[in-house]
Amino acid sequence: MRLSDLRGRSVAVWGTGREGRAAVTAIAAHGPAALVAVDDSANFLSLPWDGPLAEAAPLVTGEEGFARLAAADVVVRSPGVPQTHPWLVELRRQGVTVTQGTALWMADHGDRTVGVTGSKGKSTTSSLISHLLNAVDRPNVFGGNIGVPTLDLPEADLYVLELSSYQCSDLTDSPRVAVVTALFPEHLDAHGGEAEYYRDKLNLIAYGPRTVVVNGNDPRLAVELGDRAAIRAGRPDTVHVATGPDGAPWFHLRDQPLFPRAVLALVGRHNEGNLCVALAVLDALGVDVVARKDSLAVAVAEFQGLAHRLTEIVDSSGLTFVDDTLATSPYAAMHAIDAYEGRPLTVIVGGADRGLDFSPLREHLAEREITVIGIPDSGPRIVEALAGLPKVRTETVDELADAVRLARELTPVGGVVLLSPAAPSYGRFRNFEHRSEVFAEAVRDSAVPR
Repeated sequence: MRLSDLRGRSVAVWGTGREGRAAVTAIAAHGPAALVAVDDSANFLSLPWDGPLAEAAPLVTGEEGFARLAAADVVVRSPGVPQTHPWLVELRRQGVTVTQGTALWMADHGDRTVGVTGSKGKSTTSSLISHLLNAVDRPNVFGGNIGVPTLDLPEADLYVLELSSYQCSDLTDSPRVAVVTALFPEHLDAHGGEAEYYRDKLNLIAYGPRTVVVNGNDPRLAVELGDRAAIRAGRPDTVHVATGPDGAPWFHLRDQPLFPRAVLALVGRHNEGNLCVALAVLDALGVDVVARKDSLAVAVAEFQGLAHRLTEIVDSSGLTFVDDTLATSPYAAMHAIDAYEGRPLTVIVGGADRGLDFSPLREHLAEREITVIGIPDSGPRIVEALAGLPKVRTETVDELADAVRLARELTPVGGVVLLSPAAPSYGRFRNFEHRSEVFAEAVRDSAVPR
């Protein structure tokens, strides 16, 4: 379904955040017979709904909202509306056509788009792809989940989008290049279960993309893909890391060395994998990666990563404090822990407790010497899941600031204090930015003698 298909039809836009606002503006320009905005959330007026928006689509809230959705020919839902929402379940049961702004946009722009999703690494990988394309004179527009809603993007010859599982779920067109970075259980409460989450995530590749690029070293992704044709980055037949001409690890394209691993400032094997995927995408788009390797090396060296993802905080104590507050699953925390292998490590965990299974984290730490400090709400349960591991020291405290002070006491000089919550939400914090602010402030304050 394209935007133009909404002409003369009754349309309800569900959600009034930035995605809903973009949808109303775009749909209104295509002449629907009727257009209404619906929001059932408690804080729907966090952004004002007035002026041209209110003129184009009157806002309906509360229980009346469902009746307006059910009466529409097409419902355009914001990504934040979960698949498990009772209204959405009932709308689908009644056969109401439900789509999203990203799906409408992709129908018209998919052949010019690189779409990137994944349970981990989609933001970094999509940012790398856009950054590297610019470095080799392939201008592109970057947006999606990480920035500008798709329906607000300007016209361009090439797009790079980061796409969440929520955005992927309603697609009926795939992008020209569909990229999947990793797959593990996430957002299960919003999708209805693990199988449903994988289905929604992999809907990105369900409609005939010209090229599929994946992390070839992700075991769960390999299972879900089966024998599907795909470029599996990290393997010897595409971009991978191997011993270079100086005996150190280098990035290679097949048997051609490109540049040393040390050029990439981002720590962790998972970030090596993200760059392998990004370079494989450039190769698939026809960029002569070998011929442009010097320009690419400069661009990689300039890429400093994204906030709240293994962001190191300067501290004069000899400790390294690391803000990884976007690690909202045990699998993401495991990647972060591995990134600092070989150094004394204290990890602070905890967030809203949605009943996640922390046994994979226990298995991962079975032979690891590490200190784990739990904060509410889920921290005590994570600590309990690690009970009995011989090399794991565990503590619990009530506040993040107390956890930082305790970590200073317990972590040897030269060690790492890692905020990597391993939990799916933010507990006592408004969002990950707020949690990052509290962490950074606690690092500063705890450095001052009290």
